[in-house]
Order: sequence, then C-alpha cells, then structure tokens
Amino acid sequence: GLEEGAKNQFSTFSNFITTINQKKEGIGNRNSPTQLVIPNIKNGRDLPPLCLDVRQKQRMSIDTLPQELKAPFPPEPSLPTRTKTVKDFQDDMEKSKASGDWKAVHNFYSTTFDSFLEINAAFKKDTNSPFNTIEDSGIDAKFVNVVYDALLNTPQDVQKSVLKGIINGLLQEWTGPRTKDDLRAYCILLQNPQFSNTSTYVIYAHLLRQIAALTEADHHFLVHWSKKISQKRFKQVVDRLLQFISLRLFPAKPEEFPPMVKCTWWIPSATKVLALFNAANSLISPPIISYTDFYNSTLDHIDLMEEYHNWQCYGNSHRFSFCQYPFIISIAAKKVIIQRDSEQQMISIARQSLVDKVSRRQKPDMNMLFLNVKVRRTHLVSDSLDELARKKADLKKKLKVTFVGEAGLDMGGLTKEWFLLLIRQIFHPDYGMFTYHKDSQCHWFSSFKCDNYSEFRLVGALMGLAVYNSITLDIRFPPCCYKKLLSPPIVPCDHNTLVGICGVTLDDLFQIMPELAHGLSELLSYEGNVEEDFYSTFQVFQEEFGVIKSYNLKPNGDKIPVTNRNRKEYVQLYVDFLLNRSIYKQFAAFYYGFHSVCASYALLLLRPEEVEILVCGSPELDMSALQRSTQYEGYQKTDLTIRYFWDVVLGFSLDLQKKLLHFATGSDRVPVGGMADLNFKISKSETSTNWLPVAHTCFNQLCLPPYKNKKELKQKLIIGISNAEGFGLE
Repeated sequence: GLEEGAKNQFSTFSNFITTINQKKEGIGNRNSPTQLVIPNIKNGRDLPPLCLDVRQKQRMSIDTLPQELKAPFPPEPSLPTRTKTVKDFQDDMEKSKASGDWKAVHNFYSTTFDSFLEINAAFKKDTNSPFNTIEDSGIDAKFVNVVYDALLNTPQDVQKSVLKGIINGLLQEWTGPRTKDDLRAYCILLQNPQFSNTSTYVIYAHLLRQIAALTEADHHFLVHWSKKISQKRFKQVVDRLLQFISLRLFPAKPEEFPPMVKCTWWIPSATKVLALFNAANSLISPPIISYTDFYNSTLDHIDLMEEYHNWQCYGNSHRFSFCQYPFIISIAAKKVIIQRDSEQQMISIARQSLVDKVSRRQKPDMNMLFLNVKVRRTHLVSDSLDELARKKADLKKKLKVTFVGEAGLDMGGLTKEWFLLLIRQIFHPDYGMFTYHKDSQCHWFSSFKCDNYSEFRLVGALMGLAVYNSITLDIRFPPCCYKKLLSPPIVPCDHNTLVGICGVTLDDLFQIMPELAHGLSELLSYEGNVEEDFYSTFQVFQEEFGVIKSYNLKPNGDKIPVTNRNRKEYVQLYVDFLLNRSIYKQFAAFYYGFHSVCASYALLLLRPEEVEILVCGSPELDMSALQRSTQYEGYQKTDLTIRYFWDVVLGFSLDLQKKLLHFATGSDRVPVGGMADLNFKISKSETSTNWLPVAHTCFNQLCLPPYKNKKELKQKLIIGISNAEGFGLE
C-alpha cells in the first residue's frame, strides 16, 4: 500500500473534489446514483424496490432494451499506437529492479493511466477492432494482471503518477455519453489494487459514482464483461468494495475521510457497483464465487430495523436502504430482521385481541395472547390439524403447546418437541404425503390425487410457524422446494394467479431424482436416431395406487414422437411436469399454508438457500465449537466431571451427538448463528449420582450430577439421551 508520503499527497485533493462537484452541478442530477427496482407483481400489492435481480439481468439484451437506450453509440475516437507487450514490460521491470532506474517504468505507468484513451491503447487486445459485444470486452486480461501485480512493488512516485492519471481520466470523462472504450477503462480501473488503501478512497468513490450513474445499457455490458474476470481478481474487486462500505460506515480513522454529510453518495454508489458484480456472478453456473462472499458482516452492527422500515416506507422514492440490495445482508442479519418483524406482528395481533375483548366488555384472559395448541400424543397429526384449522386467526400469536395428560409447562421446550414429533410422523413413508428418494436423501411431494389437500397446508403452516417462532426443523426438502416457495415471495391478491410455479431445469431434477435426470441427460447427448431407437412420445406414465396413468406433456402429445430436433423441448416439459404441473395442488396448499403465517415483506430479502437455512438450520455439528461456547453453573470448565463429559461427547458417533443436542435443546439442528447461538449451559445437579442427567430444553440447559468416573458418566448419559421423549414438571 501507500505510505505516509502518499497520504499527504491525497490530503490535498480538495481542488479535485471541488472540480468534480462543479462539473456535477453543471449537468444537474443526471449522474446521481439511481436505484434499480423490480416491477410490481401482477395483481399484487405495491412492493418496495429491490436492485435488479439476476433473472432480469439474464433476460436483458440490446434487442429488448427501451428505445431511449438504443440510441446510436458515440463513435470511438482513434487510439494512440502503443506497442509494448507483456514481455517488454516485464523486461523493463527487471532492469529497473536491477539498476534502480525506474524511468522507463514510470513513463509507462504515467502515460498508460493518464486518460481513458491511453488505458485502451495499452490494454485493448486489438486497437483496430471495436469489441462492441457483450461476449468479449477486448481487454488483454493477462497484461492488466501483470501491470497491477507489479504496481505495488514500484516506488511511491510511480504509484502517485497512476493516481494522478486516474484523476485526469475521471475529470475528462465526467460529462458526455460513454463509448465502449470508456466502459473498458472503467472495467480495468475497478481492478486497481491501490484502491484497497483508505488514502485513495476519495478517488475510488468518484470512480464508483461515475460507474453507478451509467445507463442500463452500459451496466449490461459491464455485467457481462465482469463475469469473464478470473475468480481471484473477481473476488478481490468484491472484497475491495465491501471493505470500502465497511470503512465508510465505521472508519478506523474518521479524519481520513470527508465528513459523512458531504459524501452520503459514497455507500449507495459502491453498493450499486457491487450489485453489478452480484448479477455477473449469478449469470455463471456454478457461480464465480459463493453468494455468501457478498455478505457484509459489518451491516450486522447497524440499525437493521431502521433500514427495513426505510425500505418499506420510502420504497418508491430515492431514499437509499441496504434492503434494496439484499445480497449484501448476511443470513444472520436477515434472521434478525425476520425475528423482529415477527415479534412486532405478534405484539400487534395480541394487542388487537385485547382491545377486541375489552371493547366487548369481556374479561381479558392471558391465553388470548397466544396460539394455544393442545394435542394428544396418540392423535398428534389429527389433533394438530384440527387445532390449526380452528385457530387460523391466531396463527401470528406466540405459539404455546400442551400435551394432554402431561405436566410440562411450555417455555419453548414443548414447542420444539411438538414440531419434531409432528414432522417425523407426517414425513413417514406410510403416511403417503411425501416420497422419500434414497439416492438424493430428500423428500418430494407425492403426485397422488386426493379430495383434500389440507394436510399439505398444515405442513406449510408448520414451516411458517417454525420460522415465525425461530424453531429449526429436520426437514429434507431439495433446494427447488424453497425456490418454488418464493414464487412469488408475496401472496398475490388475485387468487386465480398461479403460485409455486418457477423455472426448473435438469439440474433441479438431479437434486431429487438423480437416476431419472441422468437418463434424460443421456437422451440429450444421444448421437443416434432418437425417434427410431427410443420410440417415445410427448407422454409420461405414472403409477397411482397400483394403476398406471398417462399424461400428455403437450396437446396431442401421445401422437407426437420425440426426435433429435425436439428432444430438448421434451426434456424441459418432462422436468416441468414432475416438479410443477403434477404436484400443483399439493404445493399450492403448502405455499398458502407457509405464507398464512410468514406473510412479510422480509421474505423479499431472502434467497431460496437462505430460506432453507432459516427453516432447517445447519445439519453440520461442531461439538468443539459447542464446547468453546458452553456456560457453566456450579461447575468450572476444568472440573473433572466436565472434562469427562467432553471426552465422552467428542468421542460419540454423529447419531449420539444429535441425540444429545436434541435431549438438551429440543432440536438436533444448529441455528443460523452456529453453536454459539444455542447459549448451551451445563449446571451441577446436587442429586445422587445414581440419577440420570436432566435437561431443561426451554433454556438449552443440561443438569449433570457429579459422576465419579468417565465410564459411569458415559453409561448414564447414553441412557438419558436415548430415552428422551416426554416431559415432567419439577
């Protein structure tokens, strides 16, 4: 990075800022960062705006752009002739290092970065070719990488000359329409490693502002060009943008930056540029980097509910909120937003119930503030279905469960037990609602037709209640299920609108029925005559209660042969039939059940993968992490009993570790925040060592007698965790 001398140099940029602001004022607000919005869902309520999602980015092409964005691009000015190659530059670097004379290298850097034209002259693969397509940026990526890798190893005056040149380029390009050469220059400048240093942030901010203010057509090119950047460089640019946002929010040295009131546009500009890279990342399968690499954990420490309310209240204005760009918000932060939103809804519903009771001059009852579910263990599913059906109006109240004939009071533990047992019964193969696929180890909706789909609605409501009440469930649905659950994320007002229908591919089928998906993949790659060798039509067959039924994939499908020309259509229709059409009524009931509890704008913030994590938690158990975060009451972590306990637990099989977690917390899943979020506590039980361990699942607390040796502790612990169904009251 740059040293103290460089910092002094950059502290004198007030003239630069003044010049930029003057030019900005001269052209009005044309270049202020704009916010991308999603269109309103047809027949739905007005939604707060989000940044343009990847589906829209994928669909966007020059042919489909509005007429005003199709204006002829300005002619590219002729570029200076530059003949230096990668080898020439590397030779100059070696000579400079050996001799200490950096003149040739200094001249190259100062000339190359002096203007956008010079950047193109140096790094464009062929200066005589226009490179006006989204497929090829025309940038010599190898040369760019070599030049940037060497930059931070050059003397300070060389590095300063690059930054001065960038300032010149930004001033020259502030006004007027952009050419493809300008876009190439922006793409190259974003990769400059100097922008990792806070002393360059004033320049970096103005670069980001100009890129954020480009037209949609220009953004379209940048998105497609960015996806061609190598994974290493792509990740560096993303990390640099995230660091810029973090340090502007919480600067280590506030005096390094202009006052926040004078640069409120810094964060919106950087976030919008980050959105372009997120769109580029989503266009590639598999993506260049994980979606979690776009999370900014710094945002976990800001007032998230204020951000959420700003997004809800001022969604259609130009007021910035991070919720417009949900890819940057971590799953932990989204969980906080959903929990608080749920709590506010619970309080609002409970208050309304109280007001209604008082207005009718009836005596208030504490039970009216809760969703009280009373069930018999022997009739768990039918009782639960009846209770939830009768109490639809109370679904958004705090859940409390009572098992008939048991003395346990629900402080959270009975609720967890109810969820666990109910899910276990509903997903049992003998129940017939879901089919378990051994190859993929997941459940999928049974396509059997029935007269009443209310039980599917119950499962959806259960999932919604789990999210609403912050309970994790052991449900093994494929990722496709959560994609369908967010299609659309807000229930349409028009009940004739289809729900739970999403675009599905062969990859989605691979996650559920890998053997069938492999067969369809073989069909697509078959080199022989498909019609003669397979003798198939656009028709599928399914067994229902011992009877084989046929379904046409398209009108008169039984009369249309599958050929080499139409086999792609056949495979797509087949996949759509299996994952959408054949289970539509079942999934629609499931969808409405989930959203009857979880109807919230907060769902707009979530990716399908994030919904799965919120519902199911993580199946990965890290007992060492649990050991590090465990609290003790009556014991010290160095006590012999505690040392015996952890020796035994860390040596358990995965199955026994899950049983221990279920015994102590009521669930064998790890919450979003990891083991530390369990707040697990081990308390000393003053009872006889002949007693088994006792757990208070409401508080994630294990009461452990001071067993005399490891063998006795292991024996009693295994007996306790293996017989852990039912509740008593001390």
